[in-house]
Amino acid sequence: MNVGDIHWVDFPVATGREQQGRRPAIVMQDDGYAGSLPTTMVVPLSTATRAIRFAGTALVAATKESRLRQDSVALVFQFRAIDRSRVREMPGTTSEAERDEVFRELRKLTGQTESYPTV
Repeated sequence: MNVGDIHWVDFPVATGREQQGRRPAIVMQDDGYAGSLPTTMVVPLSTATRAIRFAGTALVAATKESRLRQDSVALVFQFRAIDRSRVREMPGTTSEAERDEVFRELRKLTGQTESYPTV
C-alpha cells in the first residue's frame, strides 16, 4: 500500500456520523516507515458531494486513475486507523494534486497551518 492509493475498506459498525460499511478510502500511511504496524491510516470517501461544504474535506475526481464511478469527497475530518485485515483490493489512486489537498486539510485540522479562515 502506498500513500494516496484508493482501496476498498470494510469499516466496522459505527455510531453517529462515522463512516461504516464497505467504501473506498485513501491510504495515508507510508508503509516504508510503518508497514509493520497492524493498522493503517485512511481517509474514507463519500459520494455525497454536498459534504464538500464541511471543513476538512477534499474533492477526489472520478478518473481513469482513481477508478471511482463518480466524483467523491475525501472526509479528512474522519481520518482514522483501521486494522489491515479490513483493507481490500485497490481500484485506483489519487492524483498528486488531490493528495496535496488531503494533506493540506489534515494540517488545517491539526492546527499545523495559519492559512485557514476563522469562523
